[in-house]
Amino acid sequence: MNIHGHAAIVTGGASGLGAQTARELARRGARVAVLDRNGAGAQAVAAEIGGYGQALGIECDITSSQSVIAALNTARAAHGPARLLMNIAGIGTARRLIGKDGTPMPLEDFKRVIDVNLVGTFNMTRLAVAEMVTLEPLADGERGVVVNTASVAAYDGQVGQEAYAASKGGIVSLTLPLARDLAQFGVRVVTIAPGLFLTPLMAELPQAVQESLAASIPFPKRLGKPEEFAQLCTAIVENLALNGEVIRLDGALRMAPR
Repeated sequence: MNIHGHAAIVTGGASGLGAQTARELARRGARVAVLDRNGAGAQAVAAEIGGYGQALGIECDITSSQSVIAALNTARAAHGPARLLMNIAGIGTARRLIGKDGTPMPLEDFKRVIDVNLVGTFNMTRLAVAEMVTLEPLADGERGVVVNTASVAAYDGQVGQEAYAASKGGIVSLTLPLARDLAQFGVRVVTIAPGLFLTPLMAELPQAVQESLAASIPFPKRLGKPEEFAQLCTAIVENLALNGEVIRLDGALRMAPR
């Protein structure tokens, strides 16, 4: 699909991978709705990229159907129906199943990560795609593209990542059935599983820790750049043959147990 002129929705767009993806889509001529629980942050990113074309920042909680519907309505009114959905919003956690004091991990901590990362991704997809499948097909029969965000933790979950790995593993497992389900409508679904990237959260770590993490990556021996994630998102949109696939973007990294 040629990105230029189409409406796009980017969740988690206030910072990090989501913000850079919104920038790249706008640079390529898309009308971008930047969604995030941090409404002010989403609006700041939209204002920054507005020079490329139309951009809009919207506060949205992807775990709430009411919030998602309201955001989609706002985006549609400004940009028209979206053909592109980038599910990038997510949260992380690191907590052992049994703590040092012998206390088990609170169930609510596990549920929260699953609710945001897995259920939120599905919720956003089901509501955005419901309109996407009604659009007129393009010349090649395509109606839309959904890009989801998993993690290498889906395969190489480390100590204390039970909730995070399970949530991202669920997104990996969703990919093929979603692609098969939506093939009849000409909507493609692809998932990216990024490794270690230089996001705002990563940037808060001491420099020595960042360097140690980067050294564990075979090549290139550095943290991933958000621009590289955004480039892959746009490449997926533009390549019609990519469908039902999970792509590791990790420099051949395989995470150690801890």
